[in-house]
Amino acid sequence: MAIITPLKTAAEQQLAEQFASIKAELPGAGAMRKVREDAFAGFEAKGLPHRRLESWRYTDLRNLMREAMPLVRRPARPQAIADRLALQTIAGRRFVTIDGIFSAADSDLQGLPAGITARSLAEALTEAPDEIAAAFAPPEVARDDSALMLNAAFAQDGVVIEVADGTELSQPLVLLALGSGTSEASIVSRSLVRIGAGAKVTVVELQENVGPAPVQVNHATSFVIGEGAEVEHVRMVTRQRAETVQVQSLLVELGGHASFDSVAVAVNCGVLRQQSFLRYGGEHSRAGLRGINLLRKQEHSDVTLVMDHAAAHGESRELFKTIIEGEGTGIFQGKVIVRQHSQKTDGGMKSHALLLNDGATMFNKPELEIFADDVVCGHGATVAQIDAEQLFYLMARGLPRPQAEALVLAAFVGEVSDMVSDEGVREIVGREIDCWLGQREGAPKLGAA
Repeated sequence: MAIITPLKTAAEQQLAEQFASIKAELPGAGAMRKVREDAFAGFEAKGLPHRRLESWRYTDLRNLMREAMPLVRRPARPQAIADRLALQTIAGRRFVTIDGIFSAADSDLQGLPAGITARSLAEALTEAPDEIAAAFAPPEVARDDSALMLNAAFAQDGVVIEVADGTELSQPLVLLALGSGTSEASIVSRSLVRIGAGAKVTVVELQENVGPAPVQVNHATSFVIGEGAEVEHVRMVTRQRAETVQVQSLLVELGGHASFDSVAVAVNCGVLRQQSFLRYGGEHSRAGLRGINLLRKQEHSDVTLVMDHAAAHGESRELFKTIIEGEGTGIFQGKVIVRQHSQKTDGGMKSHALLLNDGATMFNKPELEIFADDVVCGHGATVAQIDAEQLFYLMARGLPRPQAEALVLAAFVGEVSDMVSDEGVREIVGREIDCWLGQREGAPKLGAA
């Protein structure tokens, strides 16, 4: 019988060589070593995701990654890193990774509030290797995702945060991930956040590359949310080189009577795939995934999400706003799965995009897979240009066209940014939006005369 061996690309061959040379140095032994070996074996069988895979049809990672950049072995610390850390203004506890490696010196580890513990992933794999290794298991709906397999195989470090039952934090936990950008490199990291029953917490993730060199980033953040907990999550991917290729994965296991609200913001993102996999593990839980994508030139943002209603009485809401100019490309692929026993599920999914010129492109692909009969689920998607009547209304009252456009666009995405409850974080999101709008050709800053 003939054995078919798939041809490997140069990048896939380089990844195999890198894994063979570095796997003994990666943190974790015993169960974690097996997790890494199995994950990479799964990746080798599938290869890099490509356009012939339905969930990756718009983001051909095999084509985008012609070569695999070398994995960061020792993080660089240029002056730009220190400058960026000094400018970070969100009030809250800060946990910093540089080139994917946890930096204890730059993190707020002293005097943590009662009920909070934090450590690096590498440290956690030394102290509780089997427990942390078990947390690397992918959700059922993402078991075939080879990008997640690569993350499990190569993840060098990250942050592990545990919030005890009943803990309520008045300020956010800020996960600041900086790429030094001193040379072309691959950054692979994973963070784990465990929220105890009845806890209330806000987690903010900031992803930036401060240097001139493009990087390849594969990061995953995993949330395990206990019974009755309330979690707000904000992720901002900003200041990336045009050649940078990123996969950002969000994995959420939601307990009963719990809530999870997330807002993802992508501005100056290069090539970005944001994929979210959320599973309802308990009844009467609620989740909302929202996002803003501001794209120009040839930037590419792929938002792919799966809401897996595996328990009854769940509620899910998804709302994404995208603005595209130049030759930018936006993608929204949303899937809501309602299992057979998940009666009384309430789901609503929307994607809205504005194209500012003829070269801009948007793909919408919402899906519902419903196996229960007592549910309320729906989806909608629109792609349009700026409303001429709105522009006319503003210009008739004396506003020049560039400022009128900026106000219309700010209002369009403001529906999502206003959902960020923390005032300080909401202001930072607003500043990023205003900055992007102000960089449009001929556009004044909002509020200018």
